[in-house]
Amino acid sequence: MHQKIHRREFMRRSAAAAAAVPCAFTPGRILALGHVDVAVVTGNDHLKSTRKAVEMLGGISSFVPKGSRVALLANVQRWFPGTFTHPEVLRSVLRMCKEAGASEINCISLLPEKNWEATGLAKVIREEGAALKIVSRGDPSPFRTVPVPGGKILKQAEIMQAFFDNDVFINMPITKDHAGNRFTGAMKNLMGLNSSASNRTFHKDDWQTNKDSVAFLDQCIADLNTVIRPALNLVDATEFIVTNGPMGPGEISRPQKVVAGADRIAVDAYCTTLLGMKGADIVMVQRGFEHKLGEMDLKKVNVREASI
Repeated sequence: MHQKIHRREFMRRSAAAAAAVPCAFTPGRILALGHVDVAVVTGNDHLKSTRKAVEMLGGISSFVPKGSRVALLANVQRWFPGTFTHPEVLRSVLRMCKEAGASEINCISLLPEKNWEATGLAKVIREEGAALKIVSRGDPSPFRTVPVPGGKILKQAEIMQAFFDNDVFINMPITKDHAGNRFTGAMKNLMGLNSSASNRTFHKDDWQTNKDSVAFLDQCIADLNTVIRPALNLVDATEFIVTNGPMGPGEISRPQKVVAGADRIAVDAYCTTLLGMKGADIVMVQRGFEHKLGEMDLKKVNVREASI
């Protein structure tokens, strides 16, 4: 079982103390959660699928201590079908966090309110009594400079200050196509915590066409992941674009799956299979594995699937 993590301990483990604390993969801690690394639930009721996936990992109390402040990072990059985290997936997590006794639930974002309204996610946040905290992308003051001691390219990140006001971080991306590296998921979603100015340095002019530039982007993402460790990664794979990503519109696949796990590398490796690939096909996943952030080989991962 996860031990209760108090604010000081959370900050020690998170990006605030990145220079001093390695973000190493700890398989024993993950396997303790009912011996499931990745939980996959298939079904048309996304509210129930999300809850079931978390229950298969040991329940929300394994990740959210009573009285904790919880930060959620959903993907609201665009409002076309298959490009954003499904509202009912978010609703399910909000309700579970409340049931666990969270003192605050904050959806944090660099993207404007219109994205949240257009996707229907703002409505869910209001209905469930959570908070939406939007950081201005153009104002440098709401960001904290964080060293990336293990970064091969990225040497410092600019993480939104609102992130540090929480005790628990739950990463809630949608998996989908990406114009450069062909895949986005749990690892890439963490760019949503990093300032736009910093994120722009990840992209060379030919990041969509040059394999070396794609590798540069992917290494920067992997480096960023070394200083931020989500307590839980909960991926919307109910419906997503498989072309023209990440913005869309594009051709849509509808596996109707919710994928959850503490190991973001294993979660992303599984999600690549939903797009007809494997983790080793994506440089970002390879580099995350090399940083010892998780397990890329699904033969070594306990994936448990269920349907509702």
